Amino acid sequence: MSSGFRREIDLAALSHNFAVVKRFSSKRPVIAVVKADAYGHGAPGVAGLFSSLGASYLGVANTDEAAVLRDAGIRTPILVFFDPDVAEVFRLALTPVVFDVQSARALSREAERRNTPLRIHVKIDSGMGRLGLPAENAALQIREIANLPGIEVEGIMSHFADADLREPAFAEEQLMRFRRVRDDLASMRISPRCFHMANSAAVLSKPEAHFDAVRPGLMLYGYSPLEHDETAFEPFSLLPAMRCTTRFVSIRSVPAGVPISYGRTFYTKRQSIIGVLALGYADGFFRGYSNNGEVLVRGGRAPVVGRVCMDLTMVDVTDISGVDEDDEVVLIGTQGSESITAADWARRLDTIPYEVLLALGRQSVRSVAS
Repeated sequence: MSSGFRREIDLAALSHNFAVVKRFSSKRPVIAVVKADAYGHGAPGVAGLFSSLGASYLGVANTDEAAVLRDAGIRTPILVFFDPDVAEVFRLALTPVVFDVQSARALSREAERRNTPLRIHVKIDSGMGRLGLPAENAALQIREIANLPGIEVEGIMSHFADADLREPAFAEEQLMRFRRVRDDLASMRISPRCFHMANSAAVLSKPEAHFDAVRPGLMLYGYSPLEHDETAFEPFSLLPAMRCTTRFVSIRSVPAGVPISYGRTFYTKRQSIIGVLALGYADGFFRGYSNNGEVLVRGGRAPVVGRVCMDLTMVDVTDISGVDEDDEVVLIGTQGSESITAADWARRLDTIPYEVLLALGRQSVRSVAS
């Protein structure tokens, strides 16, 4: 990792975003998604904060991620979305998500062997086509699971196929299927206490999907999946929590007509000042940003020029006066009146903010702002 890269996490921003979730969900219980190292923000610290703010559950992808939180001393209930290790579920006191009867039977056998009852959540495939009991016969299978010894079906969950709910008709179809499962279970006198389906987009825009709890991810970290809707994003006042900076390795004066970096994809068109940054694709700064992006220096925007290298990136600072090698260079964050977000970088590559946050967030150098 390049020694100049630095990632800062603003705990006040995370707290603010959690409060936005509570406001939009009418103070429903929050299942705070902290999988993938809390979207690159550092899972132990973020999970500890959300726990202190009242998160009812923390959501992780697998038991390895859950173990990191337990090792950090976090005792909040943890929901494991997939691939739960049966022994670890009991050792770490986790709540696994079950999406087939076979897995439920394995957990039941272990619960009986240990004489330790286990709460589980059951996932319904309402249209994602990935994991879950098919909605059309889910109630019958849930009844079979609920009758297994040592098992308590605490929750029923599903997942929207469109993270941004850009196709509302299909989201409504998924909701209808999920409600039908709930109604079928009620007719069987099976009443799990927690039905949940609302991702960040549904928290913000679909109150009918809030059910008994909400399950936000992206919005907790300051980004809205509804950002494609120019009328929707601003009122939510979400605050990006990650700030990424780097430093100059060198600042060079270069004459016109000089190629910059591998492949000579950029030639200076004038006498130029080129800054070399301690940053590259080894740090999660994608090669696709070559000649395709800007960083902030002294409150101005400096374009990326030439190809991004493994450990170094070049920017043109010719139009920014007084640039010095000690100046801070902002990749994500605010400097002066200018700001750059993970969503801005995502648009450069026609991808999503999740990918940008995870790529830059995987680095271990971090400071935390309160």
